[in-house]
Amino acid sequence: MAEPESNLGDDLQQGLFSHLLELRSRLMKCVATVLIVLVALVPFANRLYSELAAPLVARLPHGAHLIATQVTSPFLTPLKLAFYAALFIGMPVILYQLWAFVSPGLYKHEKRLARPLLVAALALFYLGCAFAYFLVLPAAFRFLTAVTPQGVEMMTDITHYLDFVMLMFFAFGLCFEVPVAVVILAAVGVVDLPKLRNARRYAIVGAFAISALITPPDITSMIMLAIPMCLLYELGLLAVRWLVPARVVGASDEME
Repeated sequence: MAEPESNLGDDLQQGLFSHLLELRSRLMKCVATVLIVLVALVPFANRLYSELAAPLVARLPHGAHLIATQVTSPFLTPLKLAFYAALFIGMPVILYQLWAFVSPGLYKHEKRLARPLLVAALALFYLGCAFAYFLVLPAAFRFLTAVTPQGVEMMTDITHYLDFVMLMFFAFGLCFEVPVAVVILAAVGVVDLPKLRNARRYAIVGAFAISALITPPDITSMIMLAIPMCLLYELGLLAVRWLVPARVVGASDEME
């Protein structure tokens, strides 16, 4: 009996080792993708920052401008933005590598549900970032420049501006993942469609509460986030109706 147990232990170790090697290979591909995109973007780093700063610069009072309060900020801040942009552009490749690593261990019905969720999650995150850049940030900066006290000159540090905009992008990108979160909760059995419909009024209150917390202190920005979140919640209900019933299969499905 000892020999079969020993062989089983060796097989488990070899299987674990092969999985670790595959994980390492795919992580290296992710890192290589980001580095390649970063190298390509570095020559355009200053132009990228100018485009990022456009929503604020266009609304600054005459004669006002962004400033750099640290010696290395004019060099490091655009480089930091180029790195964020490389992550943003390379995210489809990163998600594909992670999917290729975990998908062999999923059941067929899990794969059928996970594929559209991954694509939708990525698209909704990009949509949230674009929504923040083109609609919310201009409205927020218009409000902030309008309420600047008389005698105070608005001159924002470039590093602080980058941190603020990246935080807004991340927050809006996550908030736009509402349909994906709703589908996942329904798929794992935490909630069902009738419960989600009954919770609609709580979702609306939660959307306005979250919007009030993460948006700049103006009513326009709060409404511009809360309303899309409510609509996305309704989209999540439709997605649950379309996707979740279709995946009902026996627990004994064979893996691909």
